[in-house]
Amino acid sequence: MGILDGKRVLVTGVLTDASIGFHVARVAQQEGAEVVLTAYPRPTLTARTAKRLPSGPDNPPPVLELDVMNAEQLGSLADRLRGEGFDRLDGVVHAIGFAPQTALGGNFLDTPWEDVATAVHASTYSLKALTTACLPLMKGGGSVVGLDFDATKAWPVYDWMGVAKAGLESCSRYLAKYLGPQGVRVNLVAAGPLATMAAKSIPGFEGMTDMWPKVAPLGWDIKDSEPTARACAALLSDWFPATTGEIVHVDGGLHAVGGPPQDA
Repeated sequence: MGILDGKRVLVTGVLTDASIGFHVARVAQQEGAEVVLTAYPRPTLTARTAKRLPSGPDNPPPVLELDVMNAEQLGSLADRLRGEGFDRLDGVVHAIGFAPQTALGGNFLDTPWEDVATAVHASTYSLKALTTACLPLMKGGGSVVGLDFDATKAWPVYDWMGVAKAGLESCSRYLAKYLGPQGVRVNLVAAGPLATMAAKSIPGFEGMTDMWPKVAPLGWDIKDSEPTARACAALLSDWFPATTGEIVHVDGGLHAVGGPPQDA
């Protein structure tokens, strides 16, 4: 009996087995959940990756194409999930973020609005859009968990994605406010930097990955998504029945300290 036994969970953002979403789906299955994946822009790659989950290559979870910036695909999501046998959802994982290259890497002052708008639409508004698209299947309540990166600081090179994450944090609180009466909890997991494809696409991101293990009180392994995935699974479970609008930091404790460790 796992903590997600009998739960049905939708997980976004699975591209390769390095994706945080992949590890969330893996831990969710290990804890007893039935999982369905959404994919964009390469559903065939996600379908291949899905075969590496604990359910095995002969019984992979279904994969539905979903561009969270496409109103038509969002509008049909509930019906398409029903078509895959998911007549209800107990949990939704938002592991989506995108910003054009011009919005990253120290280009903050020169980024055009069109690219900022794309980053905010894909990384911030999509939490609301995905959640409301899934609401018809969450009549009995449930849990929405989003992946965050601490937006209380201006990180080097993160630029407009940092602004989008700040918006994500605010969005999650408003969703928690409006969906609480329906029994839907909305929380975020603010993970430290992990070696995903998305992270590797950010120019200069290595600076943070080099610094983090040295500064975080518990240390930090950029190749280990297990702690983040476990936190997501816990929030998806019934073990946090009165927690919503929260940001759980899974970053080795770096958010709590003010600078590099001092010599003894």
